[in-house]
Amino acid sequence: MALRDKRKPPAAPKMRANKDIRANEVRVIGPEGEQLGIMSSSDALEKAIQHGLDLVEIAPTAVPSVCRIMDLGKHKYEQSRKERTLKSNQKGGHLKEVKLRPYTGEHDLAFKINHAREFLEERNKVKVTLMFRGREMAYRQKGWEILAEIQKQLEDVGQQEYAPKMEGRNMIMILAPKSAKGA
Repeated sequence: MALRDKRKPPAAPKMRANKDIRANEVRVIGPEGEQLGIMSSSDALEKAIQHGLDLVEIAPTAVPSVCRIMDLGKHKYEQSRKERTLKSNQKGGHLKEVKLRPYTGEHDLAFKINHAREFLEERNKVKVTLMFRGREMAYRQKGWEILAEIQKQLEDVGQQEYAPKMEGRNMIMILAPKSAKGA
């Protein structure tokens, strides 16, 4: 068994066209989208050649498989363009982090909240980490209060995605930007 390179996504199943179509009988759709009926794959291929186009299998799992008479090169180009536009429209919001301590001063806390606000306005998620050291672990209640205050101050631009939770000596909360629908 050959090992697959983990960095590459699995290849999409190759589209069969013309003589690569294995089915004996196929349902054929014409170049204008009209139904031409069920016929043998060789007859369908002859019809495609008469139109000067390719016979492309578009639904191989159907019984009988569905083939369409079309320009294969043009179809592949349109598919790649569609995928490119979908990729360009996606914006994977990055996760930005703001780190605090339980006894961070008021001015410093306001400064960190402003940074978190900027990140949320740029449509990024914000991870707020409150780090406890040594005997500060005895004052976890103060940490809950600080995170509640941060969430309250940022509720106009962000919403809580991951509730405050202790992870070891850190208290973590994740805020996501408010959706465009809700704004």
